[in-house]
Amino acid sequence: MLDTLTSRLSGIIKNLRGQARLTEDNIAEALREVRMALLEADVALPVVKDFIAHVKARALGREVIGSLTPGQALIQVVHEELTRLMGNQVADLDLATTPPAVILMAGLQGSGKTTTSAKLARLLKEQKKKVLLASCDVYRPAAIEQLRQLARQLQVDFYEAPEAVRPVEIARAALDFARTRYYDVAIVDTAGRLAIDQEMMDEIRALHEALKPIETLFVVDAMQGQDAVNVARAFNEALPLTGVVLTKLDGDARGGAALSVRAVTGKPIKFVGVSEKPTGLEPFHPERMASRVLGMGDVLSLIEEARRQVDQAQAAKIAKKLKVGKGFDLEDFRAQLQQMQKMGGLAALLDKLPGNLAQAAQGHSLDDRLLRRIEGIINSMTPEERANPAILKASRKRRIAAGAGVQVQDVNRLLKQFEDMQKMMKSLSKGGLGKMLRGMKGMLPGL
Repeated sequence: MLDTLTSRLSGIIKNLRGQARLTEDNIAEALREVRMALLEADVALPVVKDFIAHVKARALGREVIGSLTPGQALIQVVHEELTRLMGNQVADLDLATTPPAVILMAGLQGSGKTTTSAKLARLLKEQKKKVLLASCDVYRPAAIEQLRQLARQLQVDFYEAPEAVRPVEIARAALDFARTRYYDVAIVDTAGRLAIDQEMMDEIRALHEALKPIETLFVVDAMQGQDAVNVARAFNEALPLTGVVLTKLDGDARGGAALSVRAVTGKPIKFVGVSEKPTGLEPFHPERMASRVLGMGDVLSLIEEARRQVDQAQAAKIAKKLKVGKGFDLEDFRAQLQQMQKMGGLAALLDKLPGNLAQAAQGHSLDDRLLRRIEGIINSMTPEERANPAILKASRKRRIAAGAGVQVQDVNRLLKQFEDMQKMMKSLSKGGLGKMLRGMKGMLPGL
């Protein structure tokens, strides 16, 4: 996420090191580079001009305080201005209305409205809300079926509309259904087009008039770049939007839409889609996103994700084993891999860590396929073998390799890596997270 912009901005800051003061000359040179980095990241030109003007006005002539280098002083200014650009404050959903609170989802086809509707329903369900999902997309083949299946997967109620009914009629019927059955929230998915047209805008206005939603969320694909800004402006002119959802931010190394949409529409970014998984929707925190753009990481979001996804009882059990320095076996190793996958995989974890820690694992194939392959090898072992890897001799290794579809060398490599992991985890309490990540260098690649 935002890798290109993060890399460019980090390089700019490094170039300022060793200078005693921020002057007009070195600020002008640095801001030229910042301007190019933002434009290459697909940030809208008017937004870039405004951002650069604010940073220059604040940074010019600023003294280096204490032990801060000029680069650190400038990065503080850039961080604060990035936060301002993206909205300063976290924007929560406004559900303060007579139930059901209606959330209308709007956007182009392919922006991720349907999956975002389901993810949002899951989030609200976790907050103890009774949620109803409804689809008014009668045009896209299988759109209604897609939302029905997602609702079933997430165990959220879905409104079954009669066939051959117009979208506005579906919306009114779904609202009546939600009202008479005491739902707290009704999330209504709408149809999109490949491009903006009058017919679509007329229909979404009619749906808004019929539903009178308390939240009208514009869903936009972050990978659209400059087009995302133009689409956002058109929808903002057609509808009284209350917020924006940026999807596919995990697939965009540039991420300029995240920095542009808020400035162009004046509407807050309320959520970001960070993966295709049902859990891949996060509240948008401008300050945390600014930190991630500048390579500072987002440890607070990582902690919150861990609290939601990690089995606390299991984690406590493993922590106890680590504390006494023995008993950490392959069963525990597999459990840790599964917990990591629940949090989006190792790459997602590293994406939220500060750059100096994340660099410990750079250059390696840290993806879900690798983690699944490791888990497959462990799954091919018996419970006795997982508890006591020392009994794994040549014949057992051949059986495990055949069961997992890998080579015997891969099994040997995993066992060596696990041995290293045991040693590393045993010393973790002494060296901290940084030492653990340094120990990961060379541990996972090659399987």
